[in-house]
Amino acid sequence: MSEIKTISDRKRTLIFVNIVITCIATSLLQTALTTALPPIIEDFQIRVTTGQWLTSAYSLVMAIMMPLTAFLVTRVPTKKLYLGTILLFTAGTGICVLVPDFLFLMVGRIFQACSNGITSAMGQVILLSMYPLEKRGTIMGWYGLSAGAAPVIAPTLAGALVDICGWRMIFVCTFVIMMISLVYAFLVMEDVLETAVKKFDTLSFVYSALAFGGMTLGLGNISGGFLLFKVCLPLVVGLIAVGLVIYRQFHTEQPFLELRTFRSFDFSLSVINSMLFYLIMMGGSLILPLYVQTLLGYSATVSGLVTLPGSLAMALVSPVAGKIYDRLGMKRLAVAGSSALFIGALGMCFVTLETPLVLVALLNVIRNVAIGCLMMPFVTWGVSSISAENTADGTTLINSLRTIAGAVGTALFVGIMSSVSLRTADTFGDYAGVHGMHVSFAAMAFLAVIMIFIALVWIKSGKKVVSASH
Repeated sequence: MSEIKTISDRKRTLIFVNIVITCIATSLLQTALTTALPPIIEDFQIRVTTGQWLTSAYSLVMAIMMPLTAFLVTRVPTKKLYLGTILLFTAGTGICVLVPDFLFLMVGRIFQACSNGITSAMGQVILLSMYPLEKRGTIMGWYGLSAGAAPVIAPTLAGALVDICGWRMIFVCTFVIMMISLVYAFLVMEDVLETAVKKFDTLSFVYSALAFGGMTLGLGNISGGFLLFKVCLPLVVGLIAVGLVIYRQFHTEQPFLELRTFRSFDFSLSVINSMLFYLIMMGGSLILPLYVQTLLGYSATVSGLVTLPGSLAMALVSPVAGKIYDRLGMKRLAVAGSSALFIGALGMCFVTLETPLVLVALLNVIRNVAIGCLMMPFVTWGVSSISAENTADGTTLINSLRTIAGAVGTALFVGIMSSVSLRTADTFGDYAGVHGMHVSFAAMAFLAVIMIFIALVWIKSGKKVVSASH
């Protein structure tokens, strides 16, 4: 992407602030509902496996929309597209404030996810286009801090808002921020990116939607059993669609996504590890509040305070992890982060209804240290291992596939927890819910072992050298 015109330093700063405000508001709702989910479930009298779709469907729709960003930013003028996505998110948030039932709440969340799937990537493209090469690292570092800080504090803020004003207040606060951002964008945003006529591969997009949607829907229904029609049919459709997506990308002149990036062994490993990592991260992020609020009966505020130390640890570790990557490479970070992920998940397998919350918070700190070590370095390592012309496709593939993995993780592990709890209710009685949680975290620990194995055996030692073209 190149600039349409020269932009002054003051104008760049104003646009950057606008993008950060939008990023904070949209990022807040990616994690805020993990704390607010139990009262929403109670308010609408729905099952946990139904309620978790507020987070898993959000991640799913975001991932489906992400590949569209590269097409849209080259076809639609920057200001018009940016204002449109903010307006869409604001409309979805307004629906969530006024919803009479769960179905309307899902509609509002889908609107938000469609917008966030575009803005989360579009903001990065705008910043990289506006700033010269020597300033990109600094500006993206600040952008990354804002993108990471909002999800970090969201569960705690959400817990306080839920207890004081109710869960709708989360959406009210976000609505106000987005309205400010909308007015601000109208005043300062400019057509930063060039546009051109480009053909949209509708068929590939439909195939990808069926692939991601089918697999996530099937896994989201496993609470009733693995061999049910509502599980097997979506999974079969999803797998067939995956095959169609792959076939079409290798047999069209302009692929929807350049899958040849997977010829890079390091890139493939980064995608696999990112997906495993997001499976564990999102599953644990949803189950922990359910344990504190539903099984222990504590308030949403207490649940947010339990997760706060871990969130702060992640915020502190993330920039340090970036420096370690620059100096030592990916292997040591991958081993250390995956090991911490394993310890955190395994420790939760021994938590009971009598376990002090301080210990639960400590285990969450260990888990979040792992998140800080792995989240951005995996992306940096993967994209650094492919050619410069495939950077956009590589970034899209990593972000889309790990977001899908996060959606699958929330559906899969909540489904396991619910299924095991129901099937062992006669045996474990009041502890059936805890037993279901133990089985879910044991599955997460097993996935972490696979990550450790990959890090030890296949990730190379030493610093990953990034070419100047990157």
